[in-house]
This record gives sequence, C-alpha cells and structure tokens, in this order.
Amino acid sequence: MKALILVGGFGTRLRPLTFTMPKPLVDFGNKPMILHQIEALKAAGVTEVVLAINQQQPEVMLNFVKEYEKKLEIKITFSQETEPLGTAGPLALARDKLIDESGQPFFVLNSDVICEYPLLEMIKFHKTNNAEVSIMVTKVDDPSKYGVVVTEEATARVESFVEKPKHFVGNKINAGIYLLNPSVLDRIELRRTSIEKEIFPKIASEKKLYAMVLPGFWMDIGQPKDYITGQRMYLNSLREKSSQELATGDNIIGNVVVDESAVIGKGCLIGPDVVVGAGCVIDSGVRLFGCTVMRGVRVKEHACVSNSIVGWDSTVGKWARVVNVTVLGKGGHVADAEVYNSGALI
Repeated sequence: MKALILVGGFGTRLRPLTFTMPKPLVDFGNKPMILHQIEALKAAGVTEVVLAINQQQPEVMLNFVKEYEKKLEIKITFSQETEPLGTAGPLALARDKLIDESGQPFFVLNSDVICEYPLLEMIKFHKTNNAEVSIMVTKVDDPSKYGVVVTEEATARVESFVEKPKHFVGNKINAGIYLLNPSVLDRIELRRTSIEKEIFPKIASEKKLYAMVLPGFWMDIGQPKDYITGQRMYLNSLREKSSQELATGDNIIGNVVVDESAVIGKGCLIGPDVVVGAGCVIDSGVRLFGCTVMRGVRVKEHACVSNSIVGWDSTVGKWARVVNVTVLGKGGHVADAEVYNSGALI
C-alpha cells in the first residue's frame, strides 16, 4: 500500500517554531510530528509514503527523509508544489506516484493530525463497505465551529457535509484521515482544489463515501493551544497503551516523558503533562507542567514553565515565568531576574 501526507502548509500558526523548521518536523512527544504518522502507516502495511510539500525548506525535509527511510525501512518520496494546490490538487500532482498495478487503495493524511491511528481497522471498514472513499470522523462537543459530516447511522454512509451549522445536524467532524480508491484520482484536476468541499460531496451524492468513527483521542495540533491540549491527550494515551515510556520518580507528577539524555536537577517538580527533550538541562528547583521543552533547552534555577512550548536550544532564565501558551522559537532567550512571559512569542 501507499500513502500521501499533505505537508504543504507554511505553519504560520506555529510561529516562531516554524521560522527555522518545517511544521511537519516540529517535535511532538520528542519526535517530529510527521514521524508519528509514518510509523503508524508502516505498522499498517504501507511500503511507500509520498510527502506533498511546498517550497518551504525542502533541503531540511530531504535530510529527514534520508535519515528515516533507513531507520524505518520504508520508501519516502516527495511531490513538490510550485504553486498552492489546496487539499486535492496535490493528489493529482502525485498521481504517478500513487497508482500502480496493484489497484490498492491509498491513505491520505493531514500532517497536523495526532491520534492513535487505527489504520488497519480503517482498511477493514473500507473493504467491508465496498467504499470508493472512507474518511475518519471524530465526535466533538460543539460541532458549530466545524464542518459536520452527516451520516446514515445504520450504514455509516455519508449523506452530506454542513459547514459550521447554526442548528444541530450531527456531532461528527472530519478527522483528516482518508482511504481512497485509485479511481478518485480521475475526479481531480491538476489545479487548486479542495478535497473536502469539491471532491467528497460529489462522491457522497453517489453513495460511495463512508465515515468511520475514530476511537480514542484526536487533535489538530497546528497551533500552540491545540498542540498543548493534544500533548496532554497523547501522554494520557501513552499511560493507557505504553506506560513504560513514561518517566517515574519522586519529582514526577502524572504523565511525563523525559529523554534519557536530559539532566534534571535537585528539587524540581515535573508534571503533569510534560515532555522534556534530548540534551535538556533542567536546573534545581524548576517547576514544569503542561509544557514541552524541546531538544537542547536549558531551564535555569527556580524557573517555572507552564502551558507553553520552549523550542530547541532555548534558555529560560533564573526565576523566570513562562506561562499561558508562550512559545519560544529555536534559540529563544528569557533573561534572569523574575521575567514574566504570558502568551508571548519569542
């Protein structure tokens, strides 16, 4: 099987992190966002992944591919846009990479999505329903903020799509994970096209589109607030599925991941919902909760970081407070002497 991951966005919502790193390679849970998806695809039997990219830092993406093709023993190729093509146009551009003599369906994923990726179950769902397209949907408490997928409950067949409904029509929204038959490519022109607004409604009208309800958690982590929420969900999932990956100790509260190369000083209190990256130095008396501290960060004595993202090789000074969805880009610096940062982009 093959898969295409849509990674063409410029990551504006995750700045300043994306000033120096393409969004798909921003760390989440101590590895690049996109690696979570590639590993899940590999586990589901996918042998080739196509990355639909734009012109943003292609050399960085190339280095990533060279490293992880060998590690994961999976073929990773590029399909590069020269102009924005939306969410469907990249499939037409990559047509020759996605079609082969097998006739197998292929996955399409939005690169911002984090979940437990039940891809084997999706393959079974797709075949059972003889679908042309299967999409994953997730249930939300307030569907008025999203495009709602209206389904026939008995069959899971998609009846319609309703954008930000004013009245309740359902609580399922598009989760950004699809399984498509190769025939779908015949429906897409090589131009800027929306797969959600132009392609899927047509297939639904022909009664060939089905929706599988995603079990477990789901989050689009393309902006800082949702990244932090998604990290909490991800760590809770690790607690349930792979608790051995979580840190333990007298200074650890709740779900915490600490890279084995990180150094934690005396008198620290770490957690809940914290990720500490490789080579980090957390000095004595530091308080971390609801945050991620990426590779090479130094957090000095008695500083506090909460509900924030500290990018690679940054420094948080003594007694400083980094709170309320503050984001430090690569090499960011917060001075000593009780500096208070709330919701800042540094």
